[in-house]
Amino acid sequence: MTGPVVVVGDVLLDRDVEGVVNRLCPDSPGPVLDETTHVERPGGAGLAALFAAAQGAEVALVTALADDAAGARLSCLLTAAGVQVYALPLVGATPEKIRLRARGRVLLRHDRGGVPGVPGEPGEAVLRLIANASAVLVSDYGRGVARQPALRAALAATTAPVVWDPHPRGPAAVPGVHLATPNEAEVRELAEAPPGPSRLATAARGAQGLRHRWRAGAVAVTLGADGALLCHAGATPLVVPAPGGAEGDTCGAGDRFAATASVALARGALVSEAVELAVAEASAYVAAGGVAGVPPVPVGAALPAASSVGGERIGTAAAGAVVAAVRAAGGTVVATGGCFDLLHAGHVATLQAARRLGDCLVVCLNSDTSVTGLKGPDRPVVSQGDRGRLLAALGCVDAVVVFDEPTPHAVLSWLRPDVWVKGGDYATGAGDEPVLPEADLLRRWGGHTVVVPYLHGRSTTDLIGAARATGGDRLRSGPDGTDRRRPATLTRGPGAVERQSTEGAR
Repeated sequence: MTGPVVVVGDVLLDRDVEGVVNRLCPDSPGPVLDETTHVERPGGAGLAALFAAAQGAEVALVTALADDAAGARLSCLLTAAGVQVYALPLVGATPEKIRLRARGRVLLRHDRGGVPGVPGEPGEAVLRLIANASAVLVSDYGRGVARQPALRAALAATTAPVVWDPHPRGPAAVPGVHLATPNEAEVRELAEAPPGPSRLATAARGAQGLRHRWRAGAVAVTLGADGALLCHAGATPLVVPAPGGAEGDTCGAGDRFAATASVALARGALVSEAVELAVAEASAYVAAGGVAGVPPVPVGAALPAASSVGGERIGTAAAGAVVAAVRAAGGTVVATGGCFDLLHAGHVATLQAARRLGDCLVVCLNSDTSVTGLKGPDRPVVSQGDRGRLLAALGCVDAVVVFDEPTPHAVLSWLRPDVWVKGGDYATGAGDEPVLPEADLLRRWGGHTVVVPYLHGRSTTDLIGAARATGGDRLRSGPDGTDRRRPATLTRGPGAVERQSTEGAR
């Protein structure tokens, strides 16, 4: 493998709510589900990307995300799983599917998102990504990403093997794909072929029809517990039986099949070998419990949709609304980030300079958990709720969004700012652009990074050290809004000085 496995397609936010039913609604004969647990995960092309990443591949996902809380959460989950997110702007809402379950059975599925929006144009970084991929999986869920003209042109031009997992509401595969992977129902609907004398004959007839129409190298029809049927250039199809009669929830089995085949092709496998491996992996997936058996992505409750105490400028809903309005007017979105523990004049100077570079400024604020992980158990001094309030009160700040991770990569992949601002002496004099850790990320959507001057002599750590040197108590406001005072016990040691030149506007 010389490049990443690139997954292209529609992503949605899956939420499985598990509970118990012990009574009916008093005003209708509907069951009452008492929630016990819930799990959130990327669905659609996002689930396929997770499966590919779980096999040790470097994975990049090209998808469309709206400026809403669901899009922010998806970016967080995918980034935490090691998937590089190349997000196209999406008009409308990010789709969500909520399954209400009791004893492992789905009582009701609640879909959000409405009519699919129109994905925006891919940037040069996306087109280069597809051109240099080791394999490409198009995971089409019929919401528009696979129809994007520039993406289709790039898919048709790439020399990498392309696997196309189709959807009846989606477009035809681009000519020349290596492998298409419809299931039985999809191949019947897509091929519109008359039924044959047997199940296998019907699948083979439909697969050959699709192969000729799409000019595909091969078509593998997945047959559930019976494995798959592979039709290629030869007259006789290859039947790949499942290794065992696995029974269970098949939701996501098609994504597991397509992702496994894509990774195998990227590693040099023949199409027949890739299909055999995909059948084995999909069967094992169903036997292990299907999507319910997939471990949750290890990520905290980052990017809250709203803040009950933060006001209208704090949270993903506020940030998304600001960014959407500015983009609709053709304006420039600017973002910056940091801890902002003990807000001081240096912070304010950086924020004011950043705001002058565009039409809105969104501050990405490290959560308390993130600050503690970066700076130690005695930080932050001020809770994230109060830090967010102080920032939102500044006239130069339009919105604040809190993130739990050590870096702002997940929230930036969702916000896609035009300009990312750091405060401090990052310039090295070795090139035209300062070396910033977020620079490569901003290039995914055509954004760029800049450095603004900072006020010398202003440092959060210096302020804390000076306060503690007086012997005074340390004031820290808790999450519940109460004050907790405790004696200052921390002394400044070597290397403790926090300069904006290494941490930006923190």
